[in-house]
Amino acid sequence: MTDHTKLQQYLALADALIESAEKEQLAECVRILALNVAHYEMEYGELPLDVMLGTTHTGIANDQQNELTVKGMETLVGVLGTVMQGFDETISH
Repeated sequence: MTDHTKLQQYLALADALIESAEKEQLAECVRILALNVAHYEMEYGELPLDVMLGTTHTGIANDQQNELTVKGMETLVGVLGTVMQGFDETISH
């Protein structure tokens, strides 16, 4: 079973980072995450977002969806934190 405390911690940290990030930092984070999704889709096929974001027939997310959410929030926090620490200054567009 997914540790709901860990999920809540990542959600709170993600919210705090999003609140304090500048618009340009959020945009850079979105670009990096979009590249990650594109890479995954090229390697493994299209992501079934309707399935990943859905819930069971009871309206409650299952353990696999909770685990996916934890991993997703961990990735978001990592990428946004890196961008906010100055990683974006080394990227040229």
